[in-house]
Amino acid sequence: MTGTDVRKDAEHSGPGGYAAARLRLLTEGARSGPPRRAALAELTDDWLTGLFTAAADGLRGVSLIAVGGYGRGELSPRSDLDLLLLHDGGDTKAVAALADRIWYPVWDLGIALDHSVRTPSEARKTAGDDLKVQLGLLDARHIAGDLGLTTGLRTAVLADWRNQAPKRLPELQELCAERAVRQGELQYLLEPDLKEARGGLRDATALRAVAASWLADAPREGLADARRRLLDVRDALHLATGRATDRLALQEQDQVAADLGLLDADALLRQVYEAARVIAYASDVTWREVGRVLRSRAVRPRLRAMLGGKPVTERSPLAEGVVEQDGEVVLARAARPERDPVLPLRAAAAAAQAGLPLSLHAVRRMAATARPLPTPWPAEAREQLVTLLGSGRPTVDVWEALEAEGLVTRLLPDWERVRCRPQRNAVHVWTVDRHLIETAVRASELTRRVGRPDLLLVAALLHDIGKGWPGDHSVAGEIIAKDVATRIGFDRAEVAVLSTLVRHHLLLIETATRRDLDDPATVRAVADTVGTQGTLELLHALTEADALATGPAAWSSWRGALVADLVKRVAAVLAGDAPDEPEPAAPTAEQERLAIEAFRTDGPVLALRAQTEPVTEEPAGDPEPLGVELLIAVPDQPGVLPAVAGVLAVHRLTVRTAELRALRLPDDVDDGSVLLLNWRVAAEYGSLPQAARLRADLVRALDGTLDIAGRLAERDAAYPRRRGWVAPPPRVTVAPAASHHATVIEVRAQDAPGLLHRIGTALEKAGVRVRSMHVSTLGSNAVDAFYVTTEAATPLPAGDAASTARALEETLRA
Repeated sequence: MTGTDVRKDAEHSGPGGYAAARLRLLTEGARSGPPRRAALAELTDDWLTGLFTAAADGLRGVSLIAVGGYGRGELSPRSDLDLLLLHDGGDTKAVAALADRIWYPVWDLGIALDHSVRTPSEARKTAGDDLKVQLGLLDARHIAGDLGLTTGLRTAVLADWRNQAPKRLPELQELCAERAVRQGELQYLLEPDLKEARGGLRDATALRAVAASWLADAPREGLADARRRLLDVRDALHLATGRATDRLALQEQDQVAADLGLLDADALLRQVYEAARVIAYASDVTWREVGRVLRSRAVRPRLRAMLGGKPVTERSPLAEGVVEQDGEVVLARAARPERDPVLPLRAAAAAAQAGLPLSLHAVRRMAATARPLPTPWPAEAREQLVTLLGSGRPTVDVWEALEAEGLVTRLLPDWERVRCRPQRNAVHVWTVDRHLIETAVRASELTRRVGRPDLLLVAALLHDIGKGWPGDHSVAGEIIAKDVATRIGFDRAEVAVLSTLVRHHLLLIETATRRDLDDPATVRAVADTVGTQGTLELLHALTEADALATGPAAWSSWRGALVADLVKRVAAVLAGDAPDEPEPAAPTAEQERLAIEAFRTDGPVLALRAQTEPVTEEPAGDPEPLGVELLIAVPDQPGVLPAVAGVLAVHRLTVRTAELRALRLPDDVDDGSVLLLNWRVAAEYGSLPQAARLRADLVRALDGTLDIAGRLAERDAAYPRRRGWVAPPPRVTVAPAASHHATVIEVRAQDAPGLLHRIGTALEKAGVRVRSMHVSTLGSNAVDAFYVTTEAATPLPAGDAASTARALEETLRA
């Protein structure tokens, strides 16, 4: 039966004919989706037009209008009808009688009806008082009667909406936010409300309203398709249940999936989640743009007046090729994504560290033009990924922005299998991909507990990556983790640690809660699996982060105490095999030459040497810069560490790795010693300073004529601190029995300009000598070990070591 035949049945057979035609339309196997919704709306239009024409009997100044979803021409099988009977205020009794003759036949068929009878002025006043009414009227569509009356109302309502947008849009945003709190995130719920949850059909309607205001617009790519998919699922849900419901209950999911031709309920949920993610991301971008426009309207006129009418655009640098503008992270004018494959990760890391969103334009430009990273990744790319993962809660929004434009799966192809994948476990509150990011967020709070926070963060990202494959996800994940870790540039030993963490990420929690910890065989088995103290430390932190990111039921003080007890027992077993402290490596010829020159000139001597690695996929291309190796030799004297670190901070040089050790001069030169510093540094912005200038400032710093603290404080005051992610507090500990010759003080803190200068200054004030140090920056984390002694070159007494550590921690927390 054609659509024309169905309409004729409805027109000639009254309510019974409409009901029969409606039933045939809904049970037609050949028609579904948008064509069926449009046909159902058209069928209903024709029926209501017949009712109106028969009942109006020549009455003028009246029209019948569809609003809301019906106004958009979208009727799901069990949708209610939103109708407005509009009149010019003439014969109100006749209008009331007309309304009865329309409403009652609708009720007689058991169709839900949302109805009203108003004049244009009453309709506008009600819309002004009730935002939901105004939203419904934005989709007003004429069905029957006086077309001019309908057109006049539509024009007036749209004009009101646009004129009142600066006031009404914040109200709409607040309504959306309140609904999201009540209903949750559609893209993560096992029994989601397709209409009310965040990312659902209500939000899609809100985006249409924002677009109608002409104040801002939603990113349109994929939005219409996402909305269509949710409507298709709702249609199938209505038919499967026979009820007007928007909640996709577990018991209905298999039937709905089958009706839509999908493999199973998981495939259905994944499709729903993908659609919700598109709508939710579009909402975030749109509301951010609304806020920017409203702020601009409030502030810019005054600024332009002050500056003689000139436009104002403030841009603040965040990283190479990345700036902040209007509260968003955008690309610098000189940025060239097509020549800079690290730029997407650098921009994402900068945005997360600053607690700012990535602009839609920047993400789309990078997605369209950035060339792939070489394999293995350059060191900077790996560091920027670690920084992004270690930035705490802001990582989530930045990651979602990258994912919305396909950048995540381009960087990590294995991500596609876990993207939007549901977890049918009451303990889990997130999809697999969001759980992995949540685990990284939780792990960022635990980075002070481990010596390799970069490995912890990457393991957090990958620990459940095997859930996209059949079988034991830990076994599959181990294979994937090896491949991913190798591709992003970790060395063989680091790859082995990461694969062990992924393979055994459930080992501690399962052993602690399911085995007898008093059985020596239990503890020995865990020790044999873990292998080293460092891996145990990482696994402990990963276990806690994983559980905290799973949901409230997955972690408790009781579980935490059991795991901590197991870790303590395993650590005791591993301590029996601890290797002796390695002997320091012999100096190179260049290091020895610099040391002799420093001794003879009685001043600092330095050398800069660029480090590069080729782009393996494009042999003919330019080498990728890794930073610069800085060698400094200084006659042994107090204050060298804070002086060198301070000079580098003043010159905006970021320290990636650093080593300091005392070097004995050859017997034929002298019996004195020289401090040798071997550091890898990179310019925070722009180019590197000249070696001569660095040496001149270092001389001044050592003789006390360069006020490093003042220079750094002055620079910090010039750049107000942004409200981004709050890093966990620094942690300073004394490593027990780490060395027979010195006391080892470990510092784990957020990397920041001048951090090493502050540490060195604090150690100098404590009256200890730094015998050697090993400093590394892993993403945004500084992990530093200082081998300190007394003036007599002996380890610090236990009490002095503890007080030194406490004083240093207090200094860094201040």
